[in-house]
Amino acid sequence: MDSTTVQVRYENEIAILELDDGKANALGHDAISSLVEKLDEVQDAGAVVLSGRPGKFSAGFDLAVMKSGEDAAREMLRSGVELFLKCYSFPRPIVAACTGHALAAGAILLMSCDLRVGAKGEFKIGLPELAIGMSLPFFATELARDRISKRHFTRATALGQQYDPEGARDAGFLDEVVDVDEVLSTSLARAESLKSIGKTQLSLTRSTARGETIKKIEDNLEKDLSLFMVSQ
Repeated sequence: MDSTTVQVRYENEIAILELDDGKANALGHDAISSLVEKLDEVQDAGAVVLSGRPGKFSAGFDLAVMKSGEDAAREMLRSGVELFLKCYSFPRPIVAACTGHALAAGAILLMSCDLRVGAKGEFKIGLPELAIGMSLPFFATELARDRISKRHFTRATALGQQYDPEGARDAGFLDEVVDVDEVLSTSLARAESLKSIGKTQLSLTRSTARGETIKKIEDNLEKDLSLFMVSQ
């Protein structure tokens, strides 16, 4: 695993996880494993900020792995689901500092975080799987059902619409949009305001508020992966 993919630093008890592969921040095996490992390390932080690299939060799953065969793609998706559910059920608040484009699995990662601060600019956010020859998995539609506005659900899932940052805020991929040089500072401020939430209370509320969605995803994962196909 490339340990430089995700760097961790702390500011006033807030753990900042910086995802930066020097390219598109694709979620391949190394990036996913590194994020899961670092999240395990920061469970006792007051809150967590998950940040991308300038201009790119994440371009989604690694297409090279996707196109190397369905077995390889399904294993990467399985690891991705572990990451998404870890964020979705994490015992501390997670704020996503969406520094630019967030497509496919990048948008799913946004849906898995609690608050999402996006950058103004010529950026695209959304779930374009159908447009690039892939089906949208059950786990993605279930997270979208919880996090995306009902007004946008069909467009965001079945029609694969990609949004600019303001459109993504209206759809539910983002919670607020700020100037690009204010994304991290705003995310830190939001995380600071959430530090007082108790770990036990949050974990219990995660269970009551999100437990049903998590169970659906876990119970249907094998079937979900067996149906996943990539157009060659």
